Amino acid sequence: MIKKVILIFILFLSFHFITNAAPPPPPGGGPSCWPPPCVPIDGGIGLLVAAGVAYGAKKILSSKKNIL
Repeated sequence: MIKKVILIFILFLSFHFITNAAPPPPPGGGPSCWPPPCVPIDGGIGLLVAAGVAYGAKKILSSKKNIL
């Protein structure tokens, strides 16, 4: 019984937060940067390259351990 009460309380609480969300900003204005295709790719590509290098190094080191 207590689980049902807690579930109902959580549902009503989440409904309250969803319905009281802030309104969207007013329309208008141009793009936030110029020229229009403002895609930040610098940080994401750097992190993917670093993750690929780390994964490759791990694989190389583990394959060397398996040979010996």
